[in-house]
Amino acid sequence: MKVRVTVSLKEGVLDPQGKAIGHALHVLEFPEVKEVRVGKVIELDVDGSDAAQVEARATEMAKQLLANEVIEDFAVEVVK
Repeated sequence: MKVRVTVSLKEGVLDPQGKAIGHALHVLEFPEVKEVRVGKVIELDVDGSDAAQVEARATEMAKQLLANEVIEDFAVEVVK
């Protein structure tokens, strides 16, 4: 089963990479961009047939390793 974990910085946490990308987009004449936030997407191929159980296990993986819950939020999605 495929699982997608999306990790992003919490609101209010400084995102220097996002700021740099936003600045570069303005330099490249894309003034409509107001703010850029950078995150990561982690795709897992997991053994299992019960979507709820696979999602629960992926949530534990995110809490223990994939996301730093002090500064990051995450979302887990089972992609069948």
